[in-house]
Amino acid sequence: MVRKDLAGRGISDKRVLAAMASVPRERFVPQDLQHLAYADQPLPIGCDQTISQPYIVALMTELAHVTRRSRVLEIGTGSGYQTAVLAKIVDRVWSIERIQHLSREAEKRLHALGIANATLLIGDGALGYRDSAPYDAIIVTAAAPHSPQPLLDQLAIGGHLVIPLGDRAVQVLYSVERTTSGFVDHTAGSCRFVPLVSPQAFED
Repeated sequence: MVRKDLAGRGISDKRVLAAMASVPRERFVPQDLQHLAYADQPLPIGCDQTISQPYIVALMTELAHVTRRSRVLEIGTGSGYQTAVLAKIVDRVWSIERIQHLSREAEKRLHALGIANATLLIGDGALGYRDSAPYDAIIVTAAAPHSPQPLLDQLAIGGHLVIPLGDRAVQVLYSVERTTSGFVDHTAGSCRFVPLVSPQAFED
């Protein structure tokens, strides 16, 4: 997977590739789908949610421009797979999930893998988590029609918000950099995510 689907498609950050190689994706998918764990495709995880394909996880992590000292906020914990990958690279991760069952299951997986630098929260991810802001990077694993203002406000200067933007069918992945003079958008191609459910994004 790492050689063909990640490095072979342009992922070059060695820290990202190492993290993707070290996190056992089969631990984050349903048992009946474990034979597809390393296929480069999204998979259902219940509650009408999915685990993103490995390439997208690696791409979003690379676009976040994180370092070992980075403090990262993730919106949409899901299975906890992206959380685990980030936790291998950065200093601290906070991850928000609106579905309590998914958050609790993700917490069990991370604990079983000995990942102790991730804090899981339940709530409206589009509102962010002000208590630990600002963040060096914010990764949103659900699509929104626009970048939620609370997330932009909680981004540190020099930080990146990685988010899929568009409607429920057509989306583009963006990396939004906060500078001293405002925000600069960079696009990274088309994508497809479940919607971000929030008054700040899509209504359920």
